[in-house]
Amino acid sequence: MVLTDLYPRLAAIESPADLRRLPKFELPPLAEEIRSYLIESVAQSGGHLAAGLGAVELTIALHHVFNTPEDRLVWDVGHQSYPHKILTGRRDKLATIRTRDGLAPFPKRTESNFDAFGVGHAGTSISAALGMAIAAEREGRKRKAVAIIGDGALTAGMAFEALNHAGELHTNLLVVLNDNEMSISRNIGYFAKVFSMRAYSNVRAGSKKVLERMPSVRKLARRAEEHVKGLVAPPSILFEELGFNYIGPIDGHDLSLLITTLSNLKTLDGPQFLHVVTRKGKGFSPAESDPVKFHGIGPFDAKTGVEAKKSAGITYTDVFGEWICDMARRDERLIAITPAMKEGSGLQRFAEEFPERHFDVGIAEQHAVTLGAGLACEGLKPVIAIYSTFLQRGYDQVIHDIALQNLPVLFAIDRAGLVGPDGPTHAGGFDLSFLRCVPNLVLMAPADENECHQMLSTGFSLDQPSAIRYPRDKGPGVPIEQGTEQGMATLPIGKAKIRRQGQDVALLAFGSMVTPCLEVADRIDATVVNMRFINPLDEEMVLRIAAEHTLLVTVEENAIAGGAGSSINECLLANGLTVRIINHGLSDPFLPHGTRQDVLKEAGLDAEGILRVVSGLNG
Repeated sequence: MVLTDLYPRLAAIESPADLRRLPKFELPPLAEEIRSYLIESVAQSGGHLAAGLGAVELTIALHHVFNTPEDRLVWDVGHQSYPHKILTGRRDKLATIRTRDGLAPFPKRTESNFDAFGVGHAGTSISAALGMAIAAEREGRKRKAVAIIGDGALTAGMAFEALNHAGELHTNLLVVLNDNEMSISRNIGYFAKVFSMRAYSNVRAGSKKVLERMPSVRKLARRAEEHVKGLVAPPSILFEELGFNYIGPIDGHDLSLLITTLSNLKTLDGPQFLHVVTRKGKGFSPAESDPVKFHGIGPFDAKTGVEAKKSAGITYTDVFGEWICDMARRDERLIAITPAMKEGSGLQRFAEEFPERHFDVGIAEQHAVTLGAGLACEGLKPVIAIYSTFLQRGYDQVIHDIALQNLPVLFAIDRAGLVGPDGPTHAGGFDLSFLRCVPNLVLMAPADENECHQMLSTGFSLDQPSAIRYPRDKGPGVPIEQGTEQGMATLPIGKAKIRRQGQDVALLAFGSMVTPCLEVADRIDATVVNMRFINPLDEEMVLRIAAEHTLLVTVEENAIAGGAGSSINECLLANGLTVRIINHGLSDPFLPHGTRQDVLKEAGLDAEGILRVVSGLNG
């Protein structure tokens, strides 16, 4: 069936200019068409669904009121941007989102001129939009800049740094808080508390400025329960003290109210803050009842919401989730910390079993790291579960607060290497490079599930910082050896292991690359060394292998520059050895999205790609 049969209004929208020509009474039915189209499309490809469903009316209102792309819309993180993509010329490609050569999972400047800023990490929108507003002011242009941020992303310290700066500058900037009371995990922080406080008896001055342009306050008051959940809510204190004219909260699904409010705000000078309340997953009951599951989901049945069956096997995340619960039973000192990644990092079961020992700090990676440092100072054993790409934000704290003081904090680094559908914003291609140079920190990469379990136990047993990095993937299927009453199995620090003895060529593999290297080695009779440790490096093994082989190839799922292979080079150079060596890894860590297998293949990190490298050098 053609698009015009099911979605007649949506079929006529090729750009926001078409949207702005629609009469207002056509907008609510258009919202319902977009919502249905969004469900149908994401059901095919999988993706971030619940946030977008809740932002449909807000997206329509923003594009209806503002002259995009001349006016700049900056979406924080971008989980809620699918309706934006639908309305900005990418409607027919939405079912390709996150797939190879399909739409990017987040706003991307090279994909559309309506994507004013490329995003993926939380807390960046206000800073970026403020920069755009300052630029417009310097150019003497009337162009507007709008940052749309969720209540989860507003827990990021960077967002408040930007708010503080914007209020001081008095630049024309609009910040829209899309408050769905739900970040990826349960929302942590300020808003959950202030909403329960007693509202002020007097209407704030900022609200008066907008309301005087609207229907009478008396008429609005009669609709308050339906539309306006306290025009004078306590958050106004915070944002007005920061220098913003605070409006809200208002119903984020009332298109008429949204358009009127945004139109009025558009005419005001200085920093403006609009607080809208939406429902995550709105219009699709499975997503409304389980917004965490539908935050990011694989292909599913568009009618029932039942997700397609996944292949058998356990992921490295599953291994961590099992390990931390078992270790917590053995050692009461264990404390788990995560920056808003409880489900993604495998901590959900731990949080249920040990709620008093689980700390979700919100999107505050720097705080998560230093919180762990403080706990460690007092004799506790913190485990920080974090994605590789998010640990980048806490790098200074890793060095200054943990490594410098040699504190026993364990980092369980998920999503290391290539992540596939989420693309380069979420790929962890740099952690081996930026961590291996940090003094005191033991850095490990497991080749399989059992080794991951052993490395976690090893790191936890140390009286110094440690980190284990593993991919967003299943392992090769190696059963986990159960621990004894005396403790879980650990590994000797800094010791590699020869997995296969061969001739001439030696593949020195790190973590996830051991399995494809073994496949290659069987075809060319090469030696494979599972290096296990990046820091400290098994120099004795490296020197032995170099003496016995004519060609060394290091293989890692990390940036080549400064990565694990570089540590091998340094070892050989320091010991005066000359041997043919090639470092193979991510020559371009910013590879596009697709399945993890597709992206690994493009990077040459599958068996065939590794074989091409070895054959080219050994031919």
